[in-house]
Amino acid sequence: MRKEFADAVVRLAQNDERVLFLTGDLGFMALEKVREILGERFINVGVAEQNMASIAAGLAHEGFIPIIYSISPFVTLRPYEQIRNDICLHKLPVKIVANGGGYGYGIMGSSHHNIEDIGSMRILPDMKVFVPFTGSDVGAALEKMISDPMPNYLRLNLASNQPTAGFAQWRKLAAGADRRAVVVGTGSVVENLSKLPESVTGQLEVWLLSEFPVRELPAGLTEAITTTRKLITIEEHQGQCGMHETLASLLLKTLTVPIGYHTLYASGYPSGKYGSQAWHQEENSLGGNALLESLTEFLS
Repeated sequence: MRKEFADAVVRLAQNDERVLFLTGDLGFMALEKVREILGERFINVGVAEQNMASIAAGLAHEGFIPIIYSISPFVTLRPYEQIRNDICLHKLPVKIVANGGGYGYGIMGSSHHNIEDIGSMRILPDMKVFVPFTGSDVGAALEKMISDPMPNYLRLNLASNQPTAGFAQWRKLAAGADRRAVVVGTGSVVENLSKLPESVTGQLEVWLLSEFPVRELPAGLTEAITTTRKLITIEEHQGQCGMHETLASLLLKTLTVPIGYHTLYASGYPSGKYGSQAWHQEENSLGGNALLESLTEFLS
């Protein structure tokens, strides 16, 4: 998604001189075009993410719209105090953009992974979180962020090539002919469902959630869950403060029937080893044969 993100930054910055771009010394082979076109509005603050967040807050206070960019844990967890105190508590329109959410940096290990980002960001005051699925989602999400006067967080990862409707908080991706369960997922990990055999996908109605906070559930989703009485959630994020907890709190208020609830999420590093993003996903039953086995057992 980095290329789509860079293209969107250039387009939006050319139309609005308030847009500034700050990077924590990241972006090789991705942001050269942004640097060239934005000129003095492109600022490399170095490996100083806490300073970057505070600088962005000051620039936002002066009327600019700063975008701050780095690898996910470096732009969220390291400057968390500055994001909370300098940006969110002052309701400033700083746009935080993280590359490689979840296990995106694979073999680089836990220092470069971030399976806590959605939860840690969405609990902050006035923060909106955007999780694109396709490449075209990136530009649409960033456009919404730039027009929003509040803080925002954008999680970038590998883009899906699945055809979808335009970017929205909720989208129905697929409806199997033999619908027996509903799946709600967020982010590109949902792509792994499309790789499963038809014997499984034919039993699933798949919904995609791309924006937090979530105030209510679509009527069509509630109807599908009520009818099938089986709900599966999938997210490349830890369970605590994750998507499935958000859904559970809403479902407790709206559902009138009992359901089976199967949650698939990132549990960390069960084996104590590191590997590719796909390897970590399979180890956590988010992809590959492990995902297939988990869903088959739940659907049986």
